[in-house]
Amino acid sequence: MPLRHRLLRLLAVPALAAAVLPLPTVPAIAVPAIAVPATGGGSAAPVTVVDPREAAAGWLARQLVDGDHFEKAVDGTARPDQDLTVDAVLAFATAATADDAAARATAWLARPDILADYLGDGTTEAYAGPTAKLLLLAQVRGLDPTNFGGVDLVARLHSLLAPNGRFADRSRAGDRSDIASQSFALIALSRTAAGVPQSARSFLSRSQCLTGHGYPVAFDPTTCTGDPDATALAIQGYNAGSGAGSSGLAQGWLVNQQRPDGSFAAPGATQPNAATTGRVSHTLVTFGSGSFYRALKWLEPRQLRCAAPPEQRGAVPYDSTGFERSTAVRATVQATLAFFPSLKGFARLSAAGAKPDSPVLSC
Repeated sequence: MPLRHRLLRLLAVPALAAAVLPLPTVPAIAVPAIAVPATGGGSAAPVTVVDPREAAAGWLARQLVDGDHFEKAVDGTARPDQDLTVDAVLAFATAATADDAAARATAWLARPDILADYLGDGTTEAYAGPTAKLLLLAQVRGLDPTNFGGVDLVARLHSLLAPNGRFADRSRAGDRSDIASQSFALIALSRTAAGVPQSARSFLSRSQCLTGHGYPVAFDPTTCTGDPDATALAIQGYNAGSGAGSSGLAQGWLVNQQRPDGSFAAPGATQPNAATTGRVSHTLVTFGSGSFYRALKWLEPRQLRCAAPPEQRGAVPYDSTGFERSTAVRATVQATLAFFPSLKGFARLSAAGAKPDSPVLSC
């Protein structure tokens, strides 16, 4: 069964802070070919840093299987996890470091067998979410998205746009596209010359819950329940390429989900988690919400630093139950997005100028 993208698991606007983060302008995107950096034999000493934020990206890079991808267990068998690998590459670009690891992971994703498993064969099987996310990755890495591993990702994604504006899967297993896939499609297409189809933005807007104004994980739920992860992505998707950025009701709902300690949790969860807090924080910055600072104040102390075993330093545990590698990888991916805030979010993210090394925390 091909691997699918899933969200982590898987009403007036309140007053927002007036201060805007003084962040650097994203550099212009170049278009080089996919290249895998030489590993160099492994004799060089690792680069050490005093900034624990950079160490988060370094720890994440060292968790890559064979140095170029992640895996997940499916029925007790290790399978490639293209989706988490894409997320990690976006996190490396956000941190502007671990670029060698990002290049290796990108080359792995472009392999024909890996690509077909993730995207489908393009005829009987074609998946909206993976296509959108890989299109975004190609753009962030400065690659030609019309020829990524021999696939025209722009044309493929447009071919999945239904008349009602939904980017839908073409699959014998049925359509499993969701809020995340629609949002990533809008973000990626906002970076193309043709821009975002208005029907697609309107479809996303119509998927918002009428009560509360958050976004659910899936389309057309029996009961519409807002989800912080889904809503954070939907806000970035709806605002991508739109000067108006009129997702105010969803922004207000998202800010109101913040707990008194600054954290965020999945619906129905008894405790907050670093993955959701990181993803939401990444979006809070894009619309200038001061709630970002409270979220970061909760998130930063949870990163493992010099008091932790060397092999864990830089990681961010998923929740208060402590370090567990399989959940810490995803939590660290999302926390890295919060550690390096950008007013432009995914819509203008670029890996240009990223440092090649995967740094280790200096202790």
